[in-house]
Amino acid sequence: MVQESSKQALGNATFENYVGLEQGFSEMAYQLSAHVLTLGYAVMLAALFYFILTIKSVAPKYRMSSVLSVVVMVSAFLLLFVQRDNWVEAFTFNQDTGLYMLDPNHAGDLFNNGYRYLNWLIDVPMLLFQILFVVSLKTSSFSSVRNQFWFSGTLMILTGYVGQYYEVTNPVAFFTWGAISTVFFVHILILMRKVIKEGQQGVPDQAAKYLGTIWWIFLISWMLYPGAYLMPYLGLFGEAGVVGRHITYTVADVASKVIYGIFLTLTAQVLSKADGYKDVEFDQVEEPAKG
Repeated sequence: MVQESSKQALGNATFENYVGLEQGFSEMAYQLSAHVLTLGYAVMLAALFYFILTIKSVAPKYRMSSVLSVVVMVSAFLLLFVQRDNWVEAFTFNQDTGLYMLDPNHAGDLFNNGYRYLNWLIDVPMLLFQILFVVSLKTSSFSSVRNQFWFSGTLMILTGYVGQYYEVTNPVAFFTWGAISTVFFVHILILMRKVIKEGQQGVPDQAAKYLGTIWWIFLISWMLYPGAYLMPYLGLFGEAGVVGRHITYTVADVASKVIYGIFLTLTAQVLSKADGYKDVEFDQVEEPAKG
């Protein structure tokens, strides 16, 4: 339970700050959180080079998907880098308790998950647009699907952003905004399933298989986000919940951005080959002479 004095001191801060103020973090919990956050932005940087180096491995008409992956990686790297620094600066080691704690008179920023929401506000529409540059829609309109993705993706993030500020101080507002966000979330899932089903029609078996995998990556990774959002109400209001949230968000980000993007690239490569496209940088490598 959160003490009333803490609520007056921190207001609408996220629950990581309340844990840091009232309970503190052990060395393991503090460092594990910092390392997970570091791993998150490091993976984005590594993936950035992958998407840059594989752009020409797909036919020109599919390359916008790779370009969007590059933009997503840059955005995620920069904002997750800031998020990690925000964590390190928000809590300091207390010699008396042997824990990393939040100083109620701390002059700097509190820990803020808003950096993640800012990242998602940039990335989510582009992640949704990406697949439209790989698949061929059979019955749906490209512009209609694109606009629906943008509308629901943006409102899902904005409403979730508002809700997370009330996760400690006002559960009714927290769940209300979360429920509104979920409506847009469900719409995106339904629309993505429709896009993938249409995209699997009339393509090589390997491409259809990749698209099926993309659906499961998308569904499972996106389902992790509500779990992280609800972490304070899953019986983990303590350092276990904070570490669990960092891990959940990081796994979800890597899967929904990096792995999703890689499988889109693999799908585009199969479709490019079926279209007769050859990547000169790879296809013209001479085979070693036989003796």
